[in-house]
Amino acid sequence: MTKKERALLAVEALKKEYPEAICSLDAGNDFELLVATRLSAQCTDARVNLITPALFAKYKTLDDYANAKVEDVEELVHSCGFYRQKARDIIGMAQQIIERFDRKVPDNIEDLTSLPGVGRKTANLICGDVYGKPAVVADTHLIRITNLLGLVATKDPMKVELELKKILPPQESNDFCHRCVLHGRAVCVARRPDCQNCCMADFCKSAVNKL
Repeated sequence: MTKKERALLAVEALKKEYPEAICSLDAGNDFELLVATRLSAQCTDARVNLITPALFAKYKTLDDYANAKVEDVEELVHSCGFYRQKARDIIGMAQQIIERFDRKVPDNIEDLTSLPGVGRKTANLICGDVYGKPAVVADTHLIRITNLLGLVATKDPMKVELELKKILPPQESNDFCHRCVLHGRAVCVARRPDCQNCCMADFCKSAVNKL
């Protein structure tokens, strides 16, 4: 079985298991999703979703963020870790989107990653969820699961992204990433994957070796 064939099986199996491929982060617009994704670095999505309601209630527009005092933002995001840098990045993102991108969140990897604190993971999420472009969000769940499946053989996020783009159907790639997150939390849990109850056990290299 080729990697592309195994990838297609994984896409279909996860599609049946998780029909709704939804992002785990709560956000009301494209900039809020950008903010929430920045906050999620080294922090759980569940924790971010507890933090953002107060943040989004206080800052409603790009100008609100661009003119915010860093210490006020720090106070609101304090519990998500690395809060000082994240607060500066959030304000900086708003300022640069106003100054350089005509108040619109960029729609491509190059421009997005030029913003403060935005890496390829965040940029891919925005391209996929906001603009509907083919994207591979190489988070920890995706990296772990695709290694176990035998689709990739690297833990490097950039390499995982590029390898998966070669074998995933472009129109399915973004939803596949969201479904891997859901599966990684429910079944293929780090350190104790439940292979007996996995919808991909029949073709997963790791499960086949265990069962």
